[in-house]
Amino acid sequence: MRAATYASVTVAGTLVIAKMAAWVATDSVSLLSTLVDSLLDVGASLVSFFAVRQALQPADHDHRFGHGKAESLGGLAEAAFVLGSGIFVFGQAIHRLFFPHELSNTDIGYAVMVLGMVMSACLVVFQKYVVRKTGSLAIGAESLNYQNDILVNASVIVSLFVTTHFGWMAADPLFAIGIASFICWGAWRIGRQALDVLMDRELPDDQREEIREIVLGCDGVLGVHDIRTRSSGTSVFIQLHLVLADDLGLMLAHELVDRVEKEVAEAFPKAEVLIHPDPISVVPDEIRRTRQP
Repeated sequence: MRAATYASVTVAGTLVIAKMAAWVATDSVSLLSTLVDSLLDVGASLVSFFAVRQALQPADHDHRFGHGKAESLGGLAEAAFVLGSGIFVFGQAIHRLFFPHELSNTDIGYAVMVLGMVMSACLVVFQKYVVRKTGSLAIGAESLNYQNDILVNASVIVSLFVTTHFGWMAADPLFAIGIASFICWGAWRIGRQALDVLMDRELPDDQREEIREIVLGCDGVLGVHDIRTRSSGTSVFIQLHLVLADDLGLMLAHELVDRVEKEVAEAFPKAEVLIHPDPISVVPDEIRRTRQP
């Protein structure tokens, strides 16, 4: 995860320098849009770096559930950065639409956009590997952002080509407006994911159903209810109530609960599982009958 943040800062910084030179040479507003996006990528990558660094700190006396939500706060900040870049680019594009300007040195623009696409693609491949290994929300948000960058750079190439070869001056600002809209959409996706974690959104229904099936598959379990789940950084927290026989001894009940915890933890390796046993006589009839969470 740390290596992924180092890589994103390096890529964003390199592209800022290259795009700055290309924008000065071409005076393209669509290229300016990618420059602004890369500038904010640097800020977002730095936020992600510090968020991941904090999230990886182990649980302590004051933070018994760890520091995982620092990742979500970083993702929310990154969404704000991305949204700000989209709004700025949109304003610049509207201005250029009413006051068109001829482009120059477009070969430099092509070269820089290709460079940006190659570097972003390599970074995205690495980030996806990290996300598969860790489930990091912050790295996932950055990966989504750089996937957007690949499409944005491709659209700038099309914009430069149409403007210079067909003389349609409105193409540059119109493409920039499309880029700005795409950037804002990406910000909404990143922000929504971060808010889901900060607001303790439940795990997806299919994962909750998987938990239920695992629990009910353990011998001695008569039912399960009140399944509650949430995520924090790379950690998952699962709580549930087991329905057990009234005459089950304390030691046997303890062993059964431990066995269920182990089964669930094997399916969700990064989960902390907390189980409360209920004797069947105190459980409402509808729970006994349906055995639903």
